[in-house]
Amino acid sequence: HDSQNDSTPVDLPLELVLGKMPQKTFIDNHLSADLIPLKLPDGTQVMDAVDRVLRLISVGSKRFLVHKVDRSVTGLVAQQQCVGPLQLPLANVGITAHTHFGITGTAVACGEQPIKGLIDSAAMARMTVVEAMTNLVWAKVSKIEDIKASGNWMYAAKLPGEGAKMYDACEALRQSCLELGIGIDGGKDSLSMAAKCGDEVVKAPGELTMTCYVTCPDITKTVTPDLKCHGSKSKLLFVDLGGGNTRLGGSSLAQVYNQIGNDSPDIADFKLVKNAFNVTQDLIGKRMIAAGHDRSDGGLIVTLMEMAFAGNCSIEVNIPDEKNVGDIAVLFNEEAGLVIEVTESDYADVLNAYSSAGVPCIDIGTASTGGDLIQISVGGASSCVNEKMTVLRDLWEATSFQLERRQRNPDCVAQEEAGLKNRISPQWKLTYKPEATNETVMKGQNKHKVAVIRQEGSNGDREMLSAFLAAGFETWDISVSDLLEGNVTLKEFRGIVFVGGFSYADVLDSGKGWAGVIKFNTGIFEQFQAFRERDDTFSLGICNGFQLMALLGWVPSTKGLPESEQPRLLHNESGKFESRFSSVKVLDSAAIMFKGMEGSSLGVWVAHGEGRVHFPDKSIHEHVITNKLSPLRYVNDSNEITQEYPFNPNGSPDGMAALCSEDGRHLAMMPHPERVFTTWQWPWTPPEWKDFTVGPWLKMFQNAREFCDSN
Repeated sequence: HDSQNDSTPVDLPLELVLGKMPQKTFIDNHLSADLIPLKLPDGTQVMDAVDRVLRLISVGSKRFLVHKVDRSVTGLVAQQQCVGPLQLPLANVGITAHTHFGITGTAVACGEQPIKGLIDSAAMARMTVVEAMTNLVWAKVSKIEDIKASGNWMYAAKLPGEGAKMYDACEALRQSCLELGIGIDGGKDSLSMAAKCGDEVVKAPGELTMTCYVTCPDITKTVTPDLKCHGSKSKLLFVDLGGGNTRLGGSSLAQVYNQIGNDSPDIADFKLVKNAFNVTQDLIGKRMIAAGHDRSDGGLIVTLMEMAFAGNCSIEVNIPDEKNVGDIAVLFNEEAGLVIEVTESDYADVLNAYSSAGVPCIDIGTASTGGDLIQISVGGASSCVNEKMTVLRDLWEATSFQLERRQRNPDCVAQEEAGLKNRISPQWKLTYKPEATNETVMKGQNKHKVAVIRQEGSNGDREMLSAFLAAGFETWDISVSDLLEGNVTLKEFRGIVFVGGFSYADVLDSGKGWAGVIKFNTGIFEQFQAFRERDDTFSLGICNGFQLMALLGWVPSTKGLPESEQPRLLHNESGKFESRFSSVKVLDSAAIMFKGMEGSSLGVWVAHGEGRVHFPDKSIHEHVITNKLSPLRYVNDSNEITQEYPFNPNGSPDGMAALCSEDGRHLAMMPHPERVFTTWQWPWTPPEWKDFTVGPWLKMFQNAREFCDSN
């Protein structure tokens, strides 16, 4: 049934689909569990617990996961895992755009609470649903009723008592969805979550994972956890969805003391959850919430600390203890809730909005810049936490860095770990004002043609086509097969672009297979050579395209170099694929695509495994430096050219991120400007850039069009 027009497009009796198969009957019984109340060691202080909880892998940084996969490919990623000026892995929700030329998209968020299921499987299911919702709430969604979900079950259902637990969880999940007005439209089950070896049975904890997804009318109205501290100071508010309870069963605190507990957090009032969701959505739509995060693993204390870590700032917080349960219960319970940052000008209106909806929301403190201190007190007592933010952040990062040492060059990991405590917000600056392409150009006829060339395994073609389209080109999507089969030639094009990706899966090293196809097929090799030698053409190679152009000898020499002297790209110094939002600086050069951008420093996505520029001949290296043939360099937060990891993600000498030909028409670079030509593609921008209507990198593509206009 379609509720929008009251039609019934499908009305099919289930019997025709399922036949008359008899229903199966499974019988299981509830088994009583011997649950022991949580008891911490005598004398346990808040900071003792903090030291343990922040190191727990489910609570601590996920840095060891996020940098080894491409988080920007397609150019449609509006919110990936990392947030804030330092790009810490703390995002609540993932968002992808529907198109490069609009602001609609889809939001996805997850919820999972497996340890709580060891106490009460029904409570686990309810908490899982609400965790997904309190993650999803930070994206501006169409409406709560549009939310759909995938429910994935992991249970050792054939073991005694486990089937009954799963049934209870399923009943609780069904009721939760009904009360919230959301629906499950798919999922998967893994019901053999146990292994037997001899007399021993190893059983995985039963778990439900909820993945919620919904349409977003405006992907620019997304709230991230990093504190913004507008006007140097802002207010922190706490929305309690747990009914004032402070249950510690199944918590991270219990886990780090090798216990489970006997009293799990739960949801008693779904109407409250729904009201809180809708009020928060309304405030996000009005841009009245600066930052937000949910209370979950680790409790309220971790929520607050993570927001400060991501914002690289100080907080001063006092949390009430109305039931006199003590600071540890107040700070480490994992009842559902939200923490919100608002400006002082919006403070009263936000409090009133929650109050009017019957949602408890209280002022718990402030966030501020210019300091490096986390101060937390409970019930007005003296601070139980009074420590440098960077010291606590190092604890939160500690386990991740230990894991990183097992998968990356340990020297690189040591550099990143040591440098983190001294990080500041990137000091980007622009020597030009980003402007959208003139409407006359966009609507004009006889536009310059650019060929965006891809090979088997390429994956950066869609966003590249869009970037050149936004600059006023007529863009053509061309595969190497099109050229080999004679379906098209390069004669009619003013520009060609070799896109990023993994041509031939990098089996022959990056770009070698692609280069071989061009070099050893005389017909297209001659086409490429003729195109290169025309003085009215330009070429651009990004990532895999840089590797290709180096192998073809298009950069840095206009006439080419002997193969033994030709620079090429080697494996990153870290030994791993690197996905980073790096800072780069544009230097003076002949590169036509960087005209008017010289002196600017700005962020850009990198995503490669073989990006380290290598010069077999030192004289060529010196020639490149002397003749300004490396127009783009990796820089640190202070805009200084650097070799330090991870600012320089691959170890290229002199921070080299690009090479150009001596005449400036041919440019090859490792970073991906085509993935940041709109403002919403940027994972973080300085506050002073908030009025930009287009991304600063669009100018690079506009420069290519202006070159064509002049030639």
